[in-house]
Amino acid sequence: MTDANTEVIGCITGRYPADDDRKMTRDIADNIEKLVKRGVRVKYLLPKFPDRLYVGYIYTKAGAEIWYSNCLIVHNIRFIIVDERLIVIGIPESIGEKEATKKGYRIPSEGLAMVLKGYLDQCDKQQTSYEDYAREVMRQTGTTPKLLARELHIDEEELEKLAK
Repeated sequence: MTDANTEVIGCITGRYPADDDRKMTRDIADNIEKLVKRGVRVKYLLPKFPDRLYVGYIYTKAGAEIWYSNCLIVHNIRFIIVDERLIVIGIPESIGEKEATKKGYRIPSEGLAMVLKGYLDQCDKQQTSYEDYAREVMRQTGTTPKLLARELHIDEEELEKLAK
């Protein structure tokens, strides 16, 4: 990811990090900030579940484009594509467990990058931005920004702005 020159895109789980994964999430956010400052586009697609708003919030603050989708691929595969030439496929340590993706395989393949990017492009019509999804969650649940902020550990002022 840190070697990217133009673009990092991919599908991630976006689950709220467990205690031992918080540092990893912060490190990724720091890397996103550095990449964006260098002019690299960073875009992640996450499953459309309300509990995924926290990671979306952290990565959006770092400068990434965060989108949510119900598209099948976002629920079944974890990967990032770096500069349309390198793929990192994420593998969970336990199948069916709520664990972070802790192992990955680097695959240098422009062909596979094109295939995976094509799948992401098919999800375009089903994508919702972080901001719109946060509004949607507040509207659908009827919760206040204060309660949602407390539940998901997101800045209350940020949610207040989005609610207006």
